[in-house]
Amino acid sequence: VSGLADFYQQKRDLFAAALQHSKLSLLPCQGTYFQLADYSAISSLPDTAFCDWLTINHKVAAIPLSVFYQAPPEQRIVRFCFAKTSDTLNAAAEVLCRL
Repeated sequence: VSGLADFYQQKRDLFAAALQHSKLSLLPCQGTYFQLADYSAISSLPDTAFCDWLTINHKVAAIPLSVFYQAPPEQRIVRFCFAKTSDTLNAAAEVLCRL
């Protein structure tokens, strides 16, 4: 599986670069296929409602962090999977930059 880490780092870097003009605030990530993003500049919805809204109205899926907590902290953070094709990442970023 030589080169896999570099492959996914390139995916993450492509997605992050494509989102640089969005209102999302990207958090550092390493050793994962997910980019964490603070969406508080876009919406005050709870993360589950924000993810529903994003998926239904904008056709971009995100995963709410609160589902991983028994007692979730008060935050506006979701995660996006960047284990996708470059075309898919760029299309999602275009949508997210318009929010």
